Amino acid sequence: MSLNIVVLAKQVPDTRNVGKDAMKADGTINRAALPAIFNPEDLNALEQALRLKEAHPGSTVTLLTMGLPRASEIIREAIYRGADTGIVLTDRALGGADTLATSYSLAQAVKKIANYDIIIGGRQAIDGDTAQVGPQIAEKLGIPQVTYAEDIVEVKDGHVVVKRRLENGVETVKAPLPCVVTVNGSAPDCRPRNAQRLMKYKYAVSPSEKAALPQDKQDFVDARPYLQLKEWSAAFVDADPEQIGLAGSPTKVKAIENVVFTAKESLRLDNDDVQIENLVKELIANHTIG
Repeated sequence: MSLNIVVLAKQVPDTRNVGKDAMKADGTINRAALPAIFNPEDLNALEQALRLKEAHPGSTVTLLTMGLPRASEIIREAIYRGADTGIVLTDRALGGADTLATSYSLAQAVKKIANYDIIIGGRQAIDGDTAQVGPQIAEKLGIPQVTYAEDIVEVKDGHVVVKRRLENGVETVKAPLPCVVTVNGSAPDCRPRNAQRLMKYKYAVSPSEKAALPQDKQDFVDARPYLQLKEWSAAFVDADPEQIGLAGSPTKVKAIENVVFTAKESLRLDNDDVQIENLVKELIANHTIG
């Protein structure tokens, strides 16, 4: 049984480098002021998709991302690791979207893809930590959802079996296809880049990127369809202008603050078993550990 797998991923600002310019006056993130990276848990989701592709010959993995045109960087990264192709949903009208507007826009794109069996995404993005987009997409598409996945055990007879990591243990659930699965960071890490795929796809570009290339490079890409990434607009996915971007976002961010924790006191230990044992007892007694 071959599968058409859609992986939801996001290019996010590196929250380890949040500074005073991280937020614009309108309360949206100033993405230009921060380094952009592949959202970590989306990489865990990609690995689950690639494992399904290996287990089901003939399957395809399509990465779907919404953001600035430069978000095609994470599509290339996914292709280097084993994905087949990708779509950048990009449009000025999509800017400033909260989780509600984002999930609506992505759900519209998934509907445009149409022929999908399973949608896999990370549990949450590090620039928002809401864990809302995946479940909201499932609701908008009217399909089942399985959250907090640690392992997609198997897909068989039109159902998916998923092991979930919860606060107080692990459970295994079964859901009919198509469905949405969101993956925890505790799932296996994504495999590294494949050298052969890197060499083959390093010139893959979206239409926006291709337009900025010299003519000879554009001709090179035109002659190789596998290097042509898709770029969709809000109008292309039939998105309602009132439900996207700032217009469709009831959530407003008032401030972003970079909090640095500092120790109030310190304790230096010698290489002494008794001192270490006493410290562990103290930490257990005050409930720091244990």
